[in-house]
Amino acid sequence: MPLLSSKLPNYSGPYQVGVVDIEAPTEKRLISEHVFKDTQQPAFALESVLFSMYYPANKGAISTKPHHPWISDFAQQGEGYARFARINNVFTNNIFSWALWTLVGSTVVPAEVDVPIYGTSTQYDSSTEVPMEAGLPKFPVIVFSHGMASSRTSYTQWCGELASLGFIVAAIEHRDGSGPGSSVMLKDGSSREVYHISESMLEPQPETPEFKQIQIAMRQAEIEETVRVLRQINDGHGKDVFASNARSEGDDLAAWRGRINMDRIVVGGHSYGATGALQALKDAPNDKRPFVGGLILDPGKQSGPLQSDIDVPILVVHSQSWSARHSIFEGRPHFEVVKDLVKKVMRKKEGKKQQSAWFLTSKGTSHPSVTDAPLIEPMLLSWTTGSTIDVREGVMQYVKVGEEFMHFLENGERIGVLAEDVTHPVYDQDERDPERKAHMSQDIGKYWQIHVAPPSTDKKQRG
Repeated sequence: MPLLSSKLPNYSGPYQVGVVDIEAPTEKRLISEHVFKDTQQPAFALESVLFSMYYPANKGAISTKPHHPWISDFAQQGEGYARFARINNVFTNNIFSWALWTLVGSTVVPAEVDVPIYGTSTQYDSSTEVPMEAGLPKFPVIVFSHGMASSRTSYTQWCGELASLGFIVAAIEHRDGSGPGSSVMLKDGSSREVYHISESMLEPQPETPEFKQIQIAMRQAEIEETVRVLRQINDGHGKDVFASNARSEGDDLAAWRGRINMDRIVVGGHSYGATGALQALKDAPNDKRPFVGGLILDPGKQSGPLQSDIDVPILVVHSQSWSARHSIFEGRPHFEVVKDLVKKVMRKKEGKKQQSAWFLTSKGTSHPSVTDAPLIEPMLLSWTTGSTIDVREGVMQYVKVGEEFMHFLENGERIGVLAEDVTHPVYDQDERDPERKAHMSQDIGKYWQIHVAPPSTDKKQRG
């Protein structure tokens, strides 16, 4: 490990965590007609969907396969970040690759690769089809979309911690040109590289709003394909998914029949991914996007309009840096746009009841706090981002509130910070009286500001 770099910690929940990389072929189609100027090749062609699936496994399960590296191809990622900086050449690409190595080194994801899902015998014969054993739990699902300049491995601690608590998390790697670099791999052995895309690379050259709409459309298509693959696995076709998986993992997927709770599937995302998750909630739940909730982390400030036509509960979490920084978005302060979006969702009716929605700020955190980066380089990231919370505590607060939201979707019970009324209708303006402060959990007051929440009593919602 490089100097000052830290290993990713083991997960803390009651379940062992397994992970499987799945790259499943899709029906080949173009999301837009734009091509690259230099090659005339399609810029937004969907051929496969790639995601890492984190899941509860048997306690003590040990993989015979090596752990997944946090970065598997430093040359590819280095070139990708050089392209982001618009200084792409052999010299700068090597500098970026070397810089990544000095920061990350041989960091691996601590999840066990390709071990059986919880409750499956380690002696399970994947060549046979067997029914689900009676009494085995079905695990709720979070389909997660990463942010700009990120990938499916950028949030492994958050994903793995939730898996250790009894959830399946499918972390997608988007090929929409928002990440540094990715390899599209097909089962026939063919592959191609996808790097960062800017408007100037395309023909005809789109305006920025159109370009972002295309990227969000690509992300939604990948989200829908991930749902399709999850449903295929749950319906008992795991062996077929394994056979077509270009990443050659998942030889126990046949035992997953009936183990995914497709009635409790949530879409989540961070930054650009949060904007994409909001878009995926339009008209949900439906067959392609059967989402019963949205977990929205730092919705993007430069990723286009935020879709607000939402008929399911949502939890929006801002990092402190996201709430504190005054940013004009669509002609208004970004904080106010997000607050009004959440209040609009909450005003909708589910049957005769008010829809539930929350908007919170995680105190002491910065935009990268939910990612693995501060865990790997705690001193560097704290210094450069201004984050004041302990880096592991920052991730764990995001995990905890995510678990509380999933708990609410399961049985309607509000626990933890989600059980509280509004504390700060405006960022950093505390409306609590001394009595309420004294009775509130110290951890909630220490780590959270609550801007929008369903009233916990009959009194009128404040803020």
